Amino acid sequence: MQTNQASTERRHAAQTKLTTLLESRKETLSLYNHLAGLRPFKPEQVVKQALQEFCEALVDYTASAHFQLYRFIDEGKERRANVRDIADKVYPPIAETTQQILDFNEKYDTDEHCNHLEALDSDLSLLGEILADRILYEDQIIAALSAGRG
Repeated sequence: MQTNQASTERRHAAQTKLTTLLESRKETLSLYNHLAGLRPFKPEQVVKQALQEFCEALVDYTASAHFQLYRFIDEGKERRANVRDIADKVYPPIAETTQQILDFNEKYDTDEHCNHLEALDSDLSLLGEILADRILYEDQIIAALSAGRG
């Protein structure tokens, strides 16, 4: 009985972390679309504000995945072998996307760079592809975590 309760608690914790990740992802994609809609990019206050908000959400989303969901799995709190196996398979490419996301953030999350937006259009397009790849990888983990629930 106690083992069943512990398993239920672990799955609830995983579901809570998953919900946080999905909410963070949704906010990030919404801000991405808002920013992309401001093309052509000029160093105007509305663009700077949208870029800053997007960078903050982007980092929060990235951190949410790493410090909540993946750490939860890595620390052995997720005991289902299929979830761990999928996480082990997709974590390396997710880590690569994380570095690319951090590089984008470092480039644009300062006032100085908000005045030099010549490359933002192409950088944002590339970031969109990176985010799409990341979401495909994350969705594999989400599907494994969600399997058997109902």
